[in-house]
Amino acid sequence: MHSYTIGQAARLLGVSPDTARRWADAGRVATHRDETGRRLIDGRDLAAFSVELAKAGSPDEEPPYTSARNAFPGIVTAIKLGDVAAQVEIQAGPHRLVSLLTREAVEELGLEVGMEATARVKSTNVHIDCG
Repeated sequence: MHSYTIGQAARLLGVSPDTARRWADAGRVATHRDETGRRLIDGRDLAAFSVELAKAGSPDEEPPYTSARNAFPGIVTAIKLGDVAAQVEIQAGPHRLVSLLTREAVEELGLEVGMEATARVKSTNVHIDCG
């Protein structure tokens, strides 16, 4: 399972590391410590928290991400596998992106809920790069 440092989680959520640390201190997102004592957030917990955060977002807030070169770095929040096709959801700050691709592509990329990924949008297609 993928885990993220407070700084990595902050970047994926589009906030400062201080904000992510305050959220962790307040128990809004669970953390654990690695063998060196660094606080880490489990990828699945971060994925769920990113969806919760996006749903609670205020319409007055300035979006923390832009579509520079149509790249949306985020975290995989859901994967639905069929026999041939798959649906992958990525939460990139306030943006929820859904990509339809082959099951084989999902398996080759090793995509899992909670891992970092970048959705790249070209016209009506979404391409996914692994972190």
